[in-house]
Amino acid sequence: MRKVSSREEIVQQRVKVADAKIASSCRSPLRSKYQIGQLFSVTEASRQETGGGEGVQVVRNEPFEGESLFNGRFTSGQFTHKIYHLKSKVPVFLRAIMPKGSMTVHEQSWNAFPYCKTELTNPDYMKDDFLIRIETMHLSDRGTTKNALGLSKDVLNERKVVRIDIANDNEHLSAADILDNTRPSTFRSVNTGRGPLEQQWQTNCEPVMCAYKVITVKFKWLGLQTMVESYIQKQYPRLLCKFNRELFCWMDRWNGLTLAQIRLIEEETQRALDEMRKTGDPRGMTASER
Repeated sequence: MRKVSSREEIVQQRVKVADAKIASSCRSPLRSKYQIGQLFSVTEASRQETGGGEGVQVVRNEPFEGESLFNGRFTSGQFTHKIYHLKSKVPVFLRAIMPKGSMTVHEQSWNAFPYCKTELTNPDYMKDDFLIRIETMHLSDRGTTKNALGLSKDVLNERKVVRIDIANDNEHLSAADILDNTRPSTFRSVNTGRGPLEQQWQTNCEPVMCAYKVITVKFKWLGLQTMVESYIQKQYPRLLCKFNRELFCWMDRWNGLTLAQIRLIEEETQRALDEMRKTGDPRGMTASER
C-alpha cells in the first residue's frame, strides 16, 4: 500500500485551500453514529452516480495499519481505492479539450475516523499536475474550533472558510439537488424522533457535531489553472452539502446498523456498481456552471 506523505510535504504542496465546516445532528454517541451514516450514505450515493459507462469503480476496500496520519495520532482504519469515470460530470470547457479516456479520477482514502484523508489524482493524463486533497476532522462542537486540522500560520492566512448549513436550501445547491425526501428542514426521523432542523438548529440542537474539512486543489494547466481551481473549490460546498443532507434524511435506513453490517453492504455495492456501469444512462449530479 502506498505510504502517506508527511505533513510537511502536504503543507508545501498547497495551492488553493478551502476550509469547510459542516454541522450535523445525530444521536449520541454522536461521532460513532455519524461514521455509520457516512459509510452507508457513500454506498447509496455511489449507486446514484453510476450508470451508462460512468460512475464509481471500487478497486480496493480493506483495513490498514501502521500508517502515520495527522502527525502520528492515527495509525489504522479502512483504506479504499476507487476510480471515478466522469465525462458528463466534467465541465463542458474541459470536455472540449481533454482526450477520450482521460476523464477518470483515482481516489485513495484513509478513513481513521474521526480523522480522514482523501487524495484524488488523474494518473493517466495530468499525472503530478492534478491533485485534490481533503483532510477531515469530526468534532463534537458547533463549528467553534479555529484550527481543527492544525494548519500552519502561512496556510491559515491563505485559506477561505466556508460554512455549510445542511438545512439551508438557498446556498451552495443547484435546483436539481433540492428534493422533498432529502430536505432536513422538513424531515423527521420515525425511528429516532430527530428533525426537522429548523431555524437556529445549530445553536439549539443537542447533541451537535461538526465536520471540519480542508480542501486543497492543484491543477497545473497553462491558461486554465485559475479557472479550474476556482471551479473545483465552488463545487465542493455543493457536493458536501448535498451528501450530508442525504445522510441526515436517510437516518432511518442506517440507524442501528453495525460496522460489520456496513462492510457487507459495501461488498454488495461493489459488485452492483460493476454491473450498473455497463447498462443504462449516466446518472446523478452533472457539472454545474454556477
